[in-house]
Amino acid sequence: MFKKAVLPLLVSAGLLASAPFAQAATNLVFCSEGSPAGFDPGQYTTGTDFDASAETLYNRLSQFERGGTAVIPGLATSWDISDDGLTYTFHLREGVKFHTTPYFTPTRTFNADDVLFTFNRMIDKDMPFRKAYPTEFPYFTDMGMDTNITKVEKVDDKTVKFTLKTVDAAFIQNLAMSFASIQSAEYADKLLKEGKASDINQKPIGTGPFVFKSYQKDSNIRYTGNKDYWKPEDVKIDNLIFAITTDPSVRIQKLKKNECQVTLFPRPADLKALKEDKTLKMPEQAGFNLGYIAYNVMPVLKGRTDANPLADLKVRQALDMAVNKPQIIDSVYQGAGQLAVNAMPPTQWSYDTTIKDAKYDPEKAKELLKEAGIKEGTQITLWAMPVQRPYNPNAKLMAEMLQSDWAKIGLKVNIVSYEWGEYIKRSKGGENQAMIIGWSGDNGDPDNWLGTLFGCDAMNGNNFSKWCDKPYDALIKQAKATSDVAKRTELYKQAQHILKDAVPMTPIAHSTVFQPMRANVQDFKISPFGLNSFYGVSIGK
Repeated sequence: MFKKAVLPLLVSAGLLASAPFAQAATNLVFCSEGSPAGFDPGQYTTGTDFDASAETLYNRLSQFERGGTAVIPGLATSWDISDDGLTYTFHLREGVKFHTTPYFTPTRTFNADDVLFTFNRMIDKDMPFRKAYPTEFPYFTDMGMDTNITKVEKVDDKTVKFTLKTVDAAFIQNLAMSFASIQSAEYADKLLKEGKASDINQKPIGTGPFVFKSYQKDSNIRYTGNKDYWKPEDVKIDNLIFAITTDPSVRIQKLKKNECQVTLFPRPADLKALKEDKTLKMPEQAGFNLGYIAYNVMPVLKGRTDANPLADLKVRQALDMAVNKPQIIDSVYQGAGQLAVNAMPPTQWSYDTTIKDAKYDPEKAKELLKEAGIKEGTQITLWAMPVQRPYNPNAKLMAEMLQSDWAKIGLKVNIVSYEWGEYIKRSKGGENQAMIIGWSGDNGDPDNWLGTLFGCDAMNGNNFSKWCDKPYDALIKQAKATSDVAKRTELYKQAQHILKDAVPMTPIAHSTVFQPMRANVQDFKISPFGLNSFYGVSIGK
């Protein structure tokens, strides 16, 4: 529990209303790094959105163990898989309650109808709710699940059957991911009747450990502990507040003053002082992540009429070999980064250790640009992320260093940026040229890297390079359609070579993840997937 002296500070900061529970409640403030675009996890792909929705408000049929990659039961207590690997039958948990809020009171507990609504909305564009609130589900479609799930059937109130077109070796892991969070069909029906279908994204209802209370963009999100949670031992906080704080130095100041108890993404320069502060603790672990540069390979970029030089392989090769990776890792990651060579981290099974980087060679890069007909002084744009992520502690500095590297080979680089939600939206739309981005693994499967980021199905989603190579795509789809790990490994290794040769991206680094928090925060687990979960977390004296 907080010391009494802390609470007036929180109140004055506007994070808590003058609440009557103030003296007795257990409160935890999380200094987050950005505003979520919404609270419907199916619509989004970033950790900022998932932290604010999937990790707090929702559950999934299967789920990952807290702080790990193992899949355990969630809203399904068990599942059966047919011998041919095409049918999955889920047995649903009894007595799970959806949230009661000022805007919705459920009349029944969770059942098969909720599962059908959740997935049919993502599959069927003609579904009434989807037509009333037209939106896309990029993660679901990036992974080809919209075409591979042929039907979702209600066997009875507590049993649901999924039928697949082809084997998906990672299907159970995929259903444990944030985008597969289960929505309330009853709430959706209410919104549809009221003509307010879009409220599903602003006034969320889930079964998760916390209940949505309010959201003020760029300021705070407030939740209350779910007293009716189906796993009551996981709810140890009465009030959870996300204090949205984009400046990393301000986040650390708030943490030191106990204005927040957990934060994220400290600047490398702050690590030493944080480790020495006795009022804090800072667990760390090797990041299951990748920071990289994506090159948009489309001949003409959206919104422009001139030719895109990055469509030429020689230009991408030149950009790639002109990047001084060791210098970037030294300056940006400051000892907390490992040089990246492939499109996934070396801890991911099927990683091909035989693949090597092109040698750093600015002179050779100049020759390649000349061969490609690129004149000295040609302008390109480099998009720089406005936020810190687990895979990149300082995108602005990285952009400036890349600008300098590419100036040495005769290019004029203009750095641009947008608010995080806009950055992702515009780049998914194909407006970007070269861009700094990255990824934290979501489910421990190679497809989550090679398919989700570079597959043809992901062209309108997380494939920011807009690169679609048919032989590559055939390999990753073949790998996904077999459960033989040895066969999958061989296919993924072949795919990694094609990807490396085509240069739709330059891998930069895998970073170590640090999670600063107050010393009295108990049982917080660092997620290998770069998410922040507060169920099971408590505040000690």
